[in-house]
This record gives sequence, C-alpha cells and structure tokens, in this order.
Amino acid sequence: MKVIIIRYSEIHLKGNNRDFFESILISNIKHVLSDYDYQFGRSNARYVIRNFDENYTEQILDAVKNVFGVYSVSPAEEVPSTYEDISSAALSMAPVYGTFKVNTNRADKRFPIPSMKLSADIGGKILEQNPTLKVDLFHPDTVVSIDIRENGKTFVYSEVIKGVNGMPVGTAGKGIIMLSGGIDSPVAMYMMAKRGMTLRSVHFHSFPYTSMQAKQKVLDLAKIVKKYTLHMTVDVVSFTEIQTAIHEKCPEEYMITIMRRFMMRIAEKLAQKHGAGAVITGESLGQVASQTLESITSTNSVATLPVFRPLIGFDKDEIIEIAQKIGTFETSILPYEDCCTIFLPKKPVTKPRLSAVLKVESALDVETLVNNALQNIEVVEI
Repeated sequence: MKVIIIRYSEIHLKGNNRDFFESILISNIKHVLSDYDYQFGRSNARYVIRNFDENYTEQILDAVKNVFGVYSVSPAEEVPSTYEDISSAALSMAPVYGTFKVNTNRADKRFPIPSMKLSADIGGKILEQNPTLKVDLFHPDTVVSIDIRENGKTFVYSEVIKGVNGMPVGTAGKGIIMLSGGIDSPVAMYMMAKRGMTLRSVHFHSFPYTSMQAKQKVLDLAKIVKKYTLHMTVDVVSFTEIQTAIHEKCPEEYMITIMRRFMMRIAEKLAQKHGAGAVITGESLGQVASQTLESITSTNSVATLPVFRPLIGFDKDEIIEIAQKIGTFETSILPYEDCCTIFLPKKPVTKPRLSAVLKVESALDVETLVNNALQNIEVVEI
C-alpha cells in the first residue's frame, strides 16, 4: 500500500504539553489536506496518510511539507513484515545508478532477522539486480530505508523530503503584523508563523498617492504566505489623511518617524480589538533611517503591547534568501510604490530625540486622525 509518512521533531521536547502541540499540528495538517480524500493514522512519533488518490501524491507532499511543525515527509510502501514483502518493496525502490545503502530500523524485535543482517541481505539482492551500483555506507546517493513496526507492518522508502519544521501555527498566541509591499514584512510574517503564532495583517494604503496595483501586490503577498500561515486576514487602512496632515504640519525630516508612530498606534488598536498579544514589523536594525535604535525607540514609545521584530539582526541578503525560498521575492520587487515611499524627505532624521519628536507631533490631532483611520478599514479575507 502506498502511504505518506509525516515526522515531527521539536514537539518531542514539550513534555506533558505534547498532546496540545500534537493536536494543533494534526488539525493544521488536516486543514491543508481538506481538498483530498485520505485516511489519517498514527505510528509512534509519526503520522501516516493512507488510502489517498496516488494521482495527487505530489500535491499532498507539497502541502504537508509546508506545515510548520513538520520535520520531514516520505512517500513509502507499507507492506506486511515478511522477508519476501520487505525485499520486494526495497528492490522496487533501488536506484538505477550511483551509490546506495540499506538502513533498517527493527522496532519490532520479534522480527527474526537482525537489522544489520537484513540490510546486508537486501543490499546484496539490489546489487544482483543492478551490478553497476556501488555501496557507500557513509555518503550514499540513495538510502533505502526499512522501518519494521510493532503492528506487523513495515514501511519501505527511499526519499526523505525536508519540511519547514518550527512549531504548529496556533500554539504561540496571536499577533498583528504590519504588511507592506516590500521584501521584509512577508519574511517577518513567515518567521513568526514558524514559531507557532497565528497572524492577522494590517496594510496602510494611501490612495490616490499609491495605486490599486500597490494594494493588490500586498494582497498577493498575503496569499503566498498563507501557504504557511494557514489563515490570513488583511485590514487595509486608509492612511491618506494622516500622511497629508504630516506632510502639511511637520518638518520634512521627521515625516517618516511620525508616520511610523501612527502606524504603531493603529496596529496596536487593531491588535487589542482582535485579541492579539503583540505587534510585528519587518524592521532590521540600521537598514534604513527609520530603523536606527533611536527611531525604533521613538516608535516603541507609543506602544503598550510587545513589538516583535524577527528580522532585527538579519542583513538584506539573508532576508532576500528567505524571500526567494518562500516565493515572495518576485512579487515584492514589482515596481508599485506603497505609502512608505511617498512624501519621502531628502534627508530624514536618523537619531530622533523623543522630546523633539513629541514637540513636532504636537502640531497634529493624533487621536482624531487615528480614530478616523480605524473607521475607514477594508477587511480582506485571503
């Protein structure tokens, strides 16, 4: 029988809370497989998918490997634990070229042949079948794995597909992330989901200064990352009134600093409304003027909730590498400007003193501007 084996790793460390983490992981796996018919089972520290349409094997493997908490997956044959059935399955999975080895795990000690002898015997049969192959016990091109379980069944497989690992989404609370059209914030979203956080995003849109294509770009990014976050809602906040007021009443060099403070206030209000315990940004220390220690301190001073910055110590190349891996990079670099790129000062302040920021900000009716923005939100379910 064709099956798919699913393994997890970090959940092993959760002691008495392991059942909670496993139940969330199982729920998330079933969520991504909701379009398929299958049977779900357990086998010690792994799960097994059976009775699925083999025409959808690749789609199922791709869906499951991208569930946070999954360490690896393997397409496998499940056969009765007899020498004949095991050797037949192993021979069918043997490579046609290169090097190989056979690895046996004999969890069922009642099986009469010791692990090393079984590996050697079946390795010999594989060589008889294809004499051009070579055995390499240390760095083989292919490992034919035999896993003899206690229930009288054996898994035989030769492919181990790495999963995204991490913790299951839904095990680490809820956060609101500021999602722009740039490279950084989708990566920050991925990183926090990887630690088990359920996410909702807020996007600041300044129509007509920013185009509808810019807004759609952000929604497209949210759709890509949803592959990992499982669920995604985007609160699209009209930011035009706030940016216009800042442009008219504040010194140019402070515009970005004041803008970031407004964004933080609004994001925190939304977090409180939706029961989130943290605000998340894609900031990296020193990357741009608004991401210096002093600028970050100024932004943080308006927040009462924790502010998480998962990319704070990453350089741009590291962020781009992750963006390419998760599939957001090509969309992020599309040439549609977001609200952070309009009214840009020629020389923004890089080390704003909080006392100076408060003096500049006093020219604005902060409470009214924030409340107006909160009453003008488009909620988009991805």
